[in-house]
Amino acid sequence: MTKETFEQWLKDHKKELEEIRQAAHELHASVNQTYDGDKPYGVHLDMVAASVFEYGHLVCDDERDLLPLFFGAYFHDSIEDARLTYNDVKKNASQWMDEEKALMAAEIVYALTNDKGRTRAERAGERYYKGIRETPYAPFVKLADRRANFTYSCRKDGSANEHMRKVYQQELPHFLEAINPHSSDLRFALPEVMVKELKNEE
Repeated sequence: MTKETFEQWLKDHKKELEEIRQAAHELHASVNQTYDGDKPYGVHLDMVAASVFEYGHLVCDDERDLLPLFFGAYFHDSIEDARLTYNDVKKNASQWMDEEKALMAAEIVYALTNDKGRTRAERAGERYYKGIRETPYAPFVKLADRRANFTYSCRKDGSANEHMRKVYQQELPHFLEAINPHSSDLRFALPEVMVKELKNEE
């Protein structure tokens, strides 16, 4: 998709995008979830979606996939952190898209939902990454999620951010390989510009 086509689509769908954004913000606020201790969780959701606004045209050829992609970015933590079920997510998505695309949106969210586990490694093990690699747009949204968290930790002070910055740096080579399906299908692409940004943050 050309950047011009993508930017025109953004203008044409500004209303729906803002509705999806607000719904995601309100959902996480309803369960009192915060980011970095005292910020609304919407801060993180907006940072993840920012990558889609910036680079979505690099992974999407079909304009009909864009609403599911943006929904996936805004709702990517809704099962894991905001108590929605898979069917809840699909029902929410169907407010803005048809059944086929609502299913695509729900699959992105489901793929980004951590497994049950006692440790970080257990929650994001091989089965988790396999689900990401097999789901259209999930690798891109997961990369956007990591970009948001890593960038935030690099720009903020505090022991927690310093700790996570080191964790992200140590995990980066494995993380990039784990989410990369090495597919020729554009929907599974990891934009090189985003990968370079992450590597430059080290």
